[in-house]
Amino acid sequence: MSGSLVDRISNDLTAALRAGEEVRVGTLRLLRSAIHNREIEKRGKGAALTEDDVAEVVAREAKKRKESIHLFTEGKRQDLAEKETRELEVLAAYLPEQASDEEVRRVVAAALAVVKPASPKDFGKVMGEAMKTLKGRVETDAVSRLIKESLG
Repeated sequence: MSGSLVDRISNDLTAALRAGEEVRVGTLRLLRSAIHNREIEKRGKGAALTEDDVAEVVAREAKKRKESIHLFTEGKRQDLAEKETRELEVLAAYLPEQASDEEVRRVVAAALAVVKPASPKDFGKVMGEAMKTLKGRVETDAVSRLIKESLG
C-alpha cells in the first residue's frame, strides 16, 4: 500500500477499536477495504498505489455517502441518512482541503485561457485542463457547471 494517508487511516482504525467507536471503526474498515480493492485493481496494471490514488478512493467513498444521504432523505429514511452523515464526517477528516468557489472560478478562467475554446464542443478539453489543478479538491459537477456557463 501507499504511505502516510494509508498509515494514518490504519492508526486511526486501531485507536477507534481501542476506544470502542463503532461508526468510526466500521467506516474506516470499509475505507481500507476500498483502498485494498483499488490496490488489487491497479496491481494488475503493474503500478503501485500512489497517495493521489488513495485520496481518490476517499473522495469516491465520500461521494457515495453524499448520494446516499440525498436518496435516504428523499425516501424519508432519516435514520439511514443520519448513519451516512456520521460516516461522511469520519471520511471528511481524510479528504484534501476543498477548493473555494473563488479558486475554482480562477482555475476555470485559466483553463479557458489555455484551451481557447471555439465552441461548447470544447467542453471536455476545458474540463480536463481545469481538473488537472482541482482533482480531488472539488466536485466535478461544480466545475462542469461553471464551464458550461462560460461556454454558453
